[in-house]
Amino acid sequence: MLLHTIKEVREQIHKWRKDELTVGLVPTMGALHAGHMSLIKKAKETCDRVVVSDFVNPIQFGPSEDFDKYPRTLDEDVKLCEKEGVDIVFAPSANEMYGEGQKLSNDNLTYVCPPFFYVNTLCGKSRTGHFDGVCTVVLKLFNIVQPDFAFFGQKDAQQVIIIKKMVRDLNVPITIVQCPIVREESGLALSSRNQYLTENGRQDALVLSKILHNIKSCYKRGITEVNALKETAYNFLTNKHDLEYLEIVDKNTLEDKIKADNESIALIACRVEGVRLIDNIYLGEE
Repeated sequence: MLLHTIKEVREQIHKWRKDELTVGLVPTMGALHAGHMSLIKKAKETCDRVVVSDFVNPIQFGPSEDFDKYPRTLDEDVKLCEKEGVDIVFAPSANEMYGEGQKLSNDNLTYVCPPFFYVNTLCGKSRTGHFDGVCTVVLKLFNIVQPDFAFFGQKDAQQVIIIKKMVRDLNVPITIVQCPIVREESGLALSSRNQYLTENGRQDALVLSKILHNIKSCYKRGITEVNALKETAYNFLTNKHDLEYLEIVDKNTLEDKIKADNESIALIACRVEGVRLIDNIYLGEE
């Protein structure tokens, strides 16, 4: 069922709780693709009832980012969710989530601000305030739905690490389930922003996964110096790639590594045709 208000969602959740049913939440910003479907499938396998939120969250976008043109495909999203057996699609307005006439800034609105160490790196460096907006909306969704489990994709690795930290630090009684990256046959990580790319752009975007798999291959051959592993990326980059960062850090804490080990994750952000794309790979996994 498609619901637009917090009151409706809470009433339905209350009925499920009376029947002692477990609830899973899949937070999304809509424009659903196979990556989202993998989260929904895992939620269906794990829980008695599944809620998918479909909300383009304004407070996690910076002033020069793509909030206005971010794809909004609610009708198609609902059909996909119905096909997968989702019990509730929660699609609130910004007024419903943050209050009628509320000014959406931390001068007026209570924000959840993760630790500076976790946000002053990787995506957080170029997207000031982004993770404050993410944590605020996610905690609000947790309070509205009160799920037993919440499902997130590994592609947004920094986001998942920060949300796990928030849940631990604030004693939120929810289990965070991290699900693997879903890729196109070409190797390109699925993203709602991929639709902005031309066919040539999609080919150019393959450099992200090529760089990451090459780093992992070099690591498996015994190269552990992080600087040496990162240097291998420059063989793949052209003037069509605007590299924002390439880092190798601890997969649980985001701490920098001098030498890579089996607890390391390599992460990359790069603009292709002006579209910001991210990807990552665990070095220790087979």
